[in-house]
Amino acid sequence: MEHFFQIGVIGAGAAGLMAAAEAARRGVSVVLLEKNRKTGVKILMSGGTRCNVTHNTDAKGIAKAFMNGGRFLQSSLGAFPPRDVVKMFEQLGVPTKVEATGKVFPVSDRALHVRDALLNQALSLGVQLHTDQAVLNVEQTDKGYWSVRTKNDSYVLERLIITTGGKSWPGCGTTGDAYSWLSGLGHQIVYPRPALVPLVGGSKWMHALSGVTLPDCQLTLRGKVKGRQKKICQTRNSLLLTHQGFSGPAAMDISGALTAAESFHDCQLLLDCLPDIGDSQLLGLFLDRQQEGGKQRITASLGRWLPKRLAQTLASEFDADCTIAELPKASRGRLIEALKRLPLMVKGTLGFEKAEVTAGGVRLDEVNPKTMESLLRPSLYIAGEVLDVDGPIGGYNFQAAFSTGRAAGIAAAESIHTATTNSD
Repeated sequence: MEHFFQIGVIGAGAAGLMAAAEAARRGVSVVLLEKNRKTGVKILMSGGTRCNVTHNTDAKGIAKAFMNGGRFLQSSLGAFPPRDVVKMFEQLGVPTKVEATGKVFPVSDRALHVRDALLNQALSLGVQLHTDQAVLNVEQTDKGYWSVRTKNDSYVLERLIITTGGKSWPGCGTTGDAYSWLSGLGHQIVYPRPALVPLVGGSKWMHALSGVTLPDCQLTLRGKVKGRQKKICQTRNSLLLTHQGFSGPAAMDISGALTAAESFHDCQLLLDCLPDIGDSQLLGLFLDRQQEGGKQRITASLGRWLPKRLAQTLASEFDADCTIAELPKASRGRLIEALKRLPLMVKGTLGFEKAEVTAGGVRLDEVNPKTMESLLRPSLYIAGEVLDVDGPIGGYNFQAAFSTGRAAGIAAAESIHTATTNSD
């Protein structure tokens, strides 16, 4: 069966639900196509099924946090910043709360309420939702219309918005389908790679500490830049040691930069277990051989700042399982180096199956940052994770999806009104 709509949106995730609603709000006919039988599957899984919708900062704070795409996002974020996302959900009956980390969650701690609010908003505005519609082909006709074909139906559209996401969490249906359509339409795709993904690696003694969390540490990634070893990026957050390697916000935040490297062997990942304590302060502690200070065991000293199991293991691994007075000079140096610059060997990641977002995607210099319209194909709009944008953990990526989706929906609808006015 063939259907005609003024605007078609492919992908009913965060960006797609927002784009469809904003377009329909402006009085045009909108169809939202989703390959799954239900919408917003990734929303439902995110944040441990709690859905971290944004971060407690302003538009500049969101843009600054993005490793790639921050400048591109400035316009759409400025038009729809975090405070407006919070206001939108309040108006939709989903009050939010700010946690100590700055993450913004629904008060109910239920991602289902976030998804339902976005879906009901779109439906109430007249969006026609067609689920179980995996798109097979996208073409632009000689007259400039868009022809979208699924297994059982075809659609003729005046404007097309693509919000299919990337390749992360492929179990949600995000399998990178749009990359081939967009490549066929002339767009270049920056090689997609997993980001916000746990890392594989570490030594045997680290694996034995599986389950231990460093609540506040710093990771520094160094790598070759034009043949010279330089600092690529740095992050400070919590780190979880696993039986396979490293997880938690610190490891996941830095994973995108790691997967961007040509080879993990050219990178060096260094862990600072005590970012608020300098080398000189540690040296002073370990040189305190007075009667009271000298009697204290190294594990007890480290236990003031580190999890007990980690303190014990570090003391054992670096020949410091003794009192401060008994600590040999060589062991003292190795221990300080380990506490401040511990090398973490990384072999790889757990891949797209465990990645929260995709780094890479449609080249940003091929898209208008204000409207999300393709600079190569007028009347085509691209928003959300399918673009080459990726931010850290903390609601940043959902914020980008909401802002870019909104910009695309508004621009697509307004372009139809403009075309209608001009034809009259």
